[in-house]
Amino acid sequence: MIAKLSAGLLATALLVTACGGSGGSGESTSSSAAKVGLITKTETNPFFVKMKEGAQKAAQANGMELMSAAGKFDGDNAAQITAIENMVAAGVKGILITPSDTKAIVPAIKKARDAGVMVIALDTPTEPQDATDALFATDNLKAGELIGQYAKGAMAGKPAKIATLDLAPGITVGQLRHDGFLKGFGVAEGDPSIVCSQDTRGDQAKGQTAMENCLQKAPDINLVYTINEPAALGAYTALKAKGREKDVLIVSVDGGCTGTKAVQSGQIAATSQQYPLKMAEDGVKAVATFAKGGQKAAGYTDTGVTLITDKAVSGVEGKDTAFGLANCWG
Repeated sequence: MIAKLSAGLLATALLVTACGGSGGSGESTSSSAAKVGLITKTETNPFFVKMKEGAQKAAQANGMELMSAAGKFDGDNAAQITAIENMVAAGVKGILITPSDTKAIVPAIKKARDAGVMVIALDTPTEPQDATDALFATDNLKAGELIGQYAKGAMAGKPAKIATLDLAPGITVGQLRHDGFLKGFGVAEGDPSIVCSQDTRGDQAKGQTAMENCLQKAPDINLVYTINEPAALGAYTALKAKGREKDVLIVSVDGGCTGTKAVQSGQIAATSQQYPLKMAEDGVKAVATFAKGGQKAAGYTDTGVTLITDKAVSGVEGKDTAFGLANCWG
């Protein structure tokens, strides 16, 4: 997940979860408990708030201490490097990380792994992907493909004039979603039906500006792909200002509660929902297994994705917003 919201304070403080002691006394975990680290892109984004919630729950259930840290903003690689160094010095058995810069973080991850720490990427793979021991994440190519297939069906043969509101160059999760959308819709990069592409950093205000720019370039846009729901809501605002909100189809990825409600209200036609709590819970369990027996997690674990829409199209499997709201985050 990659939504960029307001900047949070850098959090490198040790967060100690309750130990699963008898009688629910709420006593803190003993100093001898194995430690696990969680490093997210920001502290304020609801996606990462839910991820941290999952990590805390799983750490408590497995009798572990949780250290958590985050960047001041999405893209704050320096803070993530510092957090890795602090966690390794504190003796963590494993680190779970959603890398802000998928390439620049790799040397710091290598140092941690060389020190015997297992490192698992959550949500966003590093470049290369095998720079971490394992990846627990949404299949972002599939997430994009689902909304591309949905958009193709919803357009019902009408010629498409597509705007893609993307993330930023060189970030794997954004590229995978973009490529998946094009694959699902059945067009190649550079196809003349793609009339505008803009980067948004997953930010609502930037999404609005990007949509305004695209409408100036190509006023007849009728289909908008967005990297996430904040960008989608920004696009909707721009379209509404031009009186186009009812005749332009918007599709997105994330499945946060705000975005799912926007699907319910008709602002967004469909979204692909992902599950950050499960990513973190599964990651902590993997670190607990490693701490107890030395068995490392490896490879890629798909944590699931579901198309959410109240306007189903033939041949594309999905769930309605009642399901989406029961499983959303934020």
